[in-house]
Amino acid sequence: MSISREEQLIDSPTAWRRLFVSVLLSTIGGIGLWSIVVVLPAIEIEFGIDRGGASLPYFATMLGFAGGGIIMGKLSDRFGIMPPIMLGAFMLSLGYLTSAFSQSLWQFMFAQAMLIGLLGSSATFGPLIADVSFWFRRRRGFAVAIVASGNYLSGAIWPPLMQFGIDNIGWRQTHITIAVVCVSLLIPLARLLKQSTPKPQTRVPSNSRPQLSRDTKTLLKRPPGTQWLLIFAGTACCIAMATPQVHIVAYCFDLGYGANRGAEILSLMLAVGIISRLAFGIIADRIGGLYTLFTSSFLQLITLFFYLPFNGLSSLYFVSMIFGLAQGGIVPSYALVIRDYFPAHEAATRISLVLTATIAGMAIGGWMAGEIFDYAGSYLYAFINGSAWNVLNLLVVSWLLINRLRN
Repeated sequence: MSISREEQLIDSPTAWRRLFVSVLLSTIGGIGLWSIVVVLPAIEIEFGIDRGGASLPYFATMLGFAGGGIIMGKLSDRFGIMPPIMLGAFMLSLGYLTSAFSQSLWQFMFAQAMLIGLLGSSATFGPLIADVSFWFRRRRGFAVAIVASGNYLSGAIWPPLMQFGIDNIGWRQTHITIAVVCVSLLIPLARLLKQSTPKPQTRVPSNSRPQLSRDTKTLLKRPPGTQWLLIFAGTACCIAMATPQVHIVAYCFDLGYGANRGAEILSLMLAVGIISRLAFGIIADRIGGLYTLFTSSFLQLITLFFYLPFNGLSSLYFVSMIFGLAQGGIVPSYALVIRDYFPAHEAATRISLVLTATIAGMAIGGWMAGEIFDYAGSYLYAFINGSAWNVLNLLVVSWLLINRLRN
């Protein structure tokens, strides 16, 4: 039996080259998720606001990113991956230029939410993960984990570079530099993804007999409301994840260790998160996305408790490293679960919906932790709050696992 051209592209050298380009795009475009974390102490001083107020730009950025994930996912389903990436590159650059010249907190928040979040970085996360999932079959879990690691690679690379820039040329000039870097690198890279994605054919004319692809034949029986359950689970796990990721720089600043140490710890957390995502990707290819999701979420819950008794500098380095290793498998697993339960032609939109929920969870969790800090005067109750949301995530994932075992 002859193999179609699209089938020949799957797991091919072309697929691996495309994966490499996707990682570069995700790493560069992911700056929109991490720059606000590094600049948070400077924003407090610049606009004379408290920790909760300084967390609002992050909240706005992540909500914009969340909404943009849905928009960019639909654009990707309709026109392919290159157009949303090109649009995101221009908007990301414009956003950093606008934020650099902002004269009030609200102007800064507008640039962050609408340009950097909604129309910028959102194109380099969910849509790229969905696109890569079509290019691999035997190593899909590993490939998805690799491209999702671009987000963490971005977090490992950008914070120290940004902190160096802030210390030497100020946060505004640093933002201008980021704008130039983004537009200069993202546009040429996006053009390398112009080849159409090999999506399985699942829609057929009414007068012909459906020829279902391998992906479509093996779809799991899904319980009612699976999409909404995954959206809630994604929100809950990332509310938990947000407290250490969003506030570790400010936390170290408050403890007297300085923002530089906080940026180093954040970079370490996300660097080991890359190792974690790759390892969980290999595990997912063996046990499936749903079991991998449960395992990583459970480990995240355990490591969150480590932040409660330990606040020494060495302890924070160690605990943050363990946290990064524990939670790396959560977000990529959602993409694999969607591919298990839903048709291929809906993948980019549905994956973007769930990954949008994870970003919304990061936005809510980052804001909640800041407000709890302002109310309680410490991050103790913020970590307890995050742990409670992690438990809710595990309950949803456990229910999906039980339903799967019954069927």
